[in-house]
Amino acid sequence: MNRDELVSLCREALRRKDFFNKKILVIIPDTTRTGPIDLFFRTICNELSDKSKKLDFIIALGTHPLMDEERINEHLGISTQEKRSKYKDINIFQHRWDKPEELREIGIINKEEMKEISQGLMNEEIPVHINKRIFAYDELLIVGAVFPHEVVGFSGGYKYLFPGIAGAQIIHKFHWLGALMTNLKINGVKDTSVREVINKAVSFIRIPITLFCFVMKEKEVSGFYAGGKEAWSKAADLSSTVNIKYLNKSFRTVLSVAPKIYEDLWTAGKCMYKLEPVVEEGGTLIIYAPHIKEISSTHGKYIEKIGYHTKDYFLKQWDKFKDIPGAVLAHCTHVKGIGTYRDGKEIPRIKVILSTGISEEKCRRINLGYIDPRRINVSDYADKENKDILLVKNAGEVLYKQCKGNN
Repeated sequence: MNRDELVSLCREALRRKDFFNKKILVIIPDTTRTGPIDLFFRTICNELSDKSKKLDFIIALGTHPLMDEERINEHLGISTQEKRSKYKDINIFQHRWDKPEELREIGIINKEEMKEISQGLMNEEIPVHINKRIFAYDELLIVGAVFPHEVVGFSGGYKYLFPGIAGAQIIHKFHWLGALMTNLKINGVKDTSVREVINKAVSFIRIPITLFCFVMKEKEVSGFYAGGKEAWSKAADLSSTVNIKYLNKSFRTVLSVAPKIYEDLWTAGKCMYKLEPVVEEGGTLIIYAPHIKEISSTHGKYIEKIGYHTKDYFLKQWDKFKDIPGAVLAHCTHVKGIGTYRDGKEIPRIKVILSTGISEEKCRRINLGYIDPRRINVSDYADKENKDILLVKNAGEVLYKQCKGNN
């Protein structure tokens, strides 16, 4: 749909809900997700600024780094002058997952519940913390895209609360649960144990929540749904048709080209997650991203300490790794992919190689392969006659899977 159609749908959805004289907090993603957040920002402000008692926004960073003012304004499609004039009464907050004083505990998911939800994979209680700013508002409005996702199955909806504006404990626990289930089994599946954990956490919130879920097809919005949990469900159904690509075979080599929205390996790992299913046994996946210079500004110290390994590598040496944050372990296993660890030897199913601005020495140290990006000519991988090579540009949001019955 074009922008005018989307504005019309957004305005209609806002007018169906009674926001008059209420304090409203709008929760939006950061720049690591594709979508017309600028359009939603302007439309929501135009519709609700005069009707509401208070209108503010918070960027659901999860554990991603803070954005500077220039980038925030660009993300919202406004100038510095507009922010200081037209939008001067609207606060733009950023979530700080690492600031306990900005969080509040709202409940605990007990051991029995976690054991049942996780189907026995996790048997421990999880305290649930969330950004305490939400309690200063009468209504929450969540705006965001729905894509296949390696941790929860499909992103969007309540995921912008957990992990979007959540505390460390639930972030780390449910990411590790997703890793225990593995990317291959969870990515692109709508109803998952991890999504159930999120839904349970949301049940502790007593503030009305409205979802604005949209689905991207490349750079265009192909669907928009507003309402409660059913809005996310419909968006996930659509996303499964436009953001999952089925292929007839697997490939010996996959070149996964990361877009500029991924600025570190923490986010560019999606270029592996979305393509792991179509790399053949013993094959190679290359993450090509010359612009990426660091592993993670937030979690890099942990990752450099433990390296990238399979799930079994960590589980069979659990005493060595049990104190590493769960989201870090999950990221490391997802990037490395599935594999085995027996008799002190780790055997990944596929080989993952970085062709980035991260040095060869560091790549070896974190247990990933290395190719100098200057040695790669992307066009060489586009040879349609070579049936064993797959080139995917702007990787990270579309999930590639094999058609059932093909190996």
